[in-house]
Amino acid sequence: MAYETLEIRQDGAVAWLILNRPHVLNALSYQLVEDLHHYFDSLRADKQTRVVIIKGAGRAFCAGLDLKENRPREASGDERGNGARGSATATLGFQRRISDLVIKMHRLPQPFIAAVHGPASGGGFSLALACEVRIAGESARFNAAFVRVGLSGCDMGASYFLPRAVGTSVAFELLTTGRFVDSRRALAVGLVSEVVPDADLDNTAGRLAREMAELSPLGLTMTKEGVWANLHAGSLEAAIQLEDRTQTLCVEAGYLAEGARAFNEKRKPRFDSGT
Repeated sequence: MAYETLEIRQDGAVAWLILNRPHVLNALSYQLVEDLHHYFDSLRADKQTRVVIIKGAGRAFCAGLDLKENRPREASGDERGNGARGSATATLGFQRRISDLVIKMHRLPQPFIAAVHGPASGGGFSLALACEVRIAGESARFNAAFVRVGLSGCDMGASYFLPRAVGTSVAFELLTTGRFVDSRRALAVGLVSEVVPDADLDNTAGRLAREMAELSPLGLTMTKEGVWANLHAGSLEAAIQLEDRTQTLCVEAGYLAEGARAFNEKRKPRFDSGT
């Protein structure tokens, strides 16, 4: 469907999810949040899309929450932007509506790739952190802007994803200062996996996504689930048990048989949802 604030491009098994509010650096408006929810909900039953690339239109990835937009009445306090008595429940509801975006991304079967150019601030930073892979253009800049506007630096999963990406020392530094990290430092601390010229960003992200999409659908999904699950595994034995179950499912689904045939025939395997 057509969205007011998103552009969706389908390239075979790869979907390009483009945040499309370039006039405000793709800041998160109420409508953009709702459009993202609708699109993420549609992905759950989408058997065609195996990988999703998120990028921003114009000069930025996403500048975070649109602070110039009036929040929906049911989620706001008084006219001065202060919390009114009895408004905490409504404010929490609005907060949860935004943060639920990263939970949906985390639970979806498709891996997400963030192709970041320009600023990825606040909520934009969190959207990038929720992706399995982040690739940066040379112009990319990241920061946890929340703490600079009177909020906690921990928002939309940032306190969950960031320490896992860069370790606790760098995570504390960034979350407690809101400092910007440029693309070179982002690569050095492990926040992104690759830095390329801005002009090459789409090609680099697309190439990675197509490589992922050539894998068996079940194997790709189980890899995403397995890595995240085993980041919390209580022991090596628990991690291996999960891996063993995953491999058994992939074998019984027939993907190994096609992979072996392709290997012996010296061709690329042809995986689809019905293999």
